[in-house]
Amino acid sequence: MTRVLIPTGALGLGYDRAALSRGIANRPDIIAVDGGSTDSGPSYLGRGVSKYSRASTKAEWRGLMQARAEAGVPLVIGTAGTCGADSAVDWLLEITREIAAETGQTLRVATLKSGQSAAAVKAALAEGRIAPLFPAPEISDALIDACSNIVALAGAEQIAAALATGADIVIAGRTTDTAIIAALPLVNGDHPGGCWHGAKIGECGAIATTQPATGVIQIDFDATGFTMEPMALTAAATPYTVSAHMLYENSDPFVLYEPGGHLDVTGASYTALDARRVRVEGSEWIRGAYTVKLEGARVAGYQTVALALLRDRRYVCHAREWAADVQARVAAQIVERMGLSPDDFTLELRLIGMDATLGPLENRTTTPVEVGVLGIVTCPTEAQAAEAGKMLNPYLLHHALTEDEPMPTFAFPFSPAEMQRGALYEFCLNHVMRLDDPMSAFRLDVHEVGHG
Repeated sequence: MTRVLIPTGALGLGYDRAALSRGIANRPDIIAVDGGSTDSGPSYLGRGVSKYSRASTKAEWRGLMQARAEAGVPLVIGTAGTCGADSAVDWLLEITREIAAETGQTLRVATLKSGQSAAAVKAALAEGRIAPLFPAPEISDALIDACSNIVALAGAEQIAAALATGADIVIAGRTTDTAIIAALPLVNGDHPGGCWHGAKIGECGAIATTQPATGVIQIDFDATGFTMEPMALTAAATPYTVSAHMLYENSDPFVLYEPGGHLDVTGASYTALDARRVRVEGSEWIRGAYTVKLEGARVAGYQTVALALLRDRRYVCHAREWAADVQARVAAQIVERMGLSPDDFTLELRLIGMDATLGPLENRTTTPVEVGVLGIVTCPTEAQAAEAGKMLNPYLLHHALTEDEPMPTFAFPFSPAEMQRGALYEFCLNHVMRLDDPMSAFRLDVHEVGHG
């Protein structure tokens, strides 16, 4: 049997300290935590930085390092620094060094880097080892060269190799959410289908329980399946909460693809052992070609934003018509005065408090008291975006609904009204790359930390 303790759905979200202590007292074999995902968009991968603050990350990581020392077991994090880029791995390694020095710990730390060079990816493309996932853009050498960061999602094999170094802590770059949980149970010979299924259920901590915010869960893997139990005494796992998690971030509730095969839970059974624990058996792991998913991000343009506030009742009631008129007039000015074609830039006016989230799909008809108008202009260069933003400025401040009414004045909440957002990134790879050797696309290093 292998006992995996999962403190939270992602480092940076916080966790229940009392529940973590309860889990440590149960003597886990490993502590596994996710570090991020693509949920927050391409900018973090494009820039190779973390979404979460350094101070919060350090505080939570310190608690997990102390828990690891108390339990005397490995601590593993996947997709370090939100995006899993090589720079994010180095960032968390630096934090680990600081904590080790401050707490007097001496540690062996393995780093697993997932970054891919453009040359390696282009070679794989030329060799026919890259295939698209749906939906995927057409790729070329030029697109690959344009990526500021490309990562491959590591699986259980790469995590197992890192654990085999005898590391106290494994800091992995981009991994599948499940790999860090499934790796040790698979090494220990537990049921393969149960390993992958339990890892999927545990990927986001307590989300698969009645109290998702409590964070900490424990999963016991064995020869026939797995048992899941939340560590917060007020939380419960039920057959419903556990089985439903196969729908989470997954297009097929019965099939989950991973490097080297796929999980099929069609025959899985979910049994409540008591009011808080669920037993799962019957999941099947089906081996296939060894492929790893590629993620890449590139600069798609540069952006300037500006915010104005409408409170006059007439303008609030006619905000949609007003915004459409401003957008048309400023777009025409950008074409005429800056020499850009309509295909070179985008200009949006989003009405915050009125259709900003759903746009034309919104079905509410009530008129708010106040509307925020968020102007977003995206151009090929940063200078062009700044210039276009300044063209938008006077319209957001004074544009009247009609030609024959007094000039209105709206509110800017700050000065200058325009904010330079810098580079706008987009995901441009959604492909898999076939590997003959699972380690061939990854780099594993061992560091002695904290001994002077």
